[in-house]
Amino acid sequence: MATELIVIRHAPALDEGRVAGRRDVAAALPDVTALAGRIGAVDGVLASPARRCIETARALWPGRAIAEDAALWEQDFGDWEDMPRIGLPDLGPLSAAELAAHAPPGGESFAAMCARVAPALDRIGALGGRRAVVAHAGTVRAALALATGSVPGALAFQVAPLSLSRFLWLGAGQWAVIGVNG
Repeated sequence: MATELIVIRHAPALDEGRVAGRRDVAAALPDVTALAGRIGAVDGVLASPARRCIETARALWPGRAIAEDAALWEQDFGDWEDMPRIGLPDLGPLSAAELAAHAPPGGESFAAMCARVAPALDRIGALGGRRAVVAHAGTVRAALALATGSVPGALAFQVAPLSLSRFLWLGAGQWAVIGVNG
């Protein structure tokens, strides 16, 4: 049984230029009517518990039940949370593999995030039908890592706010990419 998974990155975060991986900040929500129309009917909606994701999901599906899954949270940036993005430490030249394995002090690496997100996406995939997930850029990249088989390679994707990335669950942890940043 195939499942179409539509992963929507939340609306722009009101983060004041600061790292907001696990920080719970609001979303700057524009009119999302056109986006909701492009998504179409779905059999279920799940979201990261982050306020910006819940607000985005409620705007897209007013009055609909939104299930929350803590495994869909953004990467934990540890000591870098709430730091101005322009003040982040320079890591120097790192390969994609080194960057995927790097964990900020007190945080998790992108590779660890992918390991956390993968079982949740497979649980959603096993539900069948068309499923929507409202989450973070890191969550979209984790889905890309699953589908492409490359955790480091998934870091090459830019994921725009309020973009749709579509995946097809083929069973047993097998995914295909339908489209990114639609």
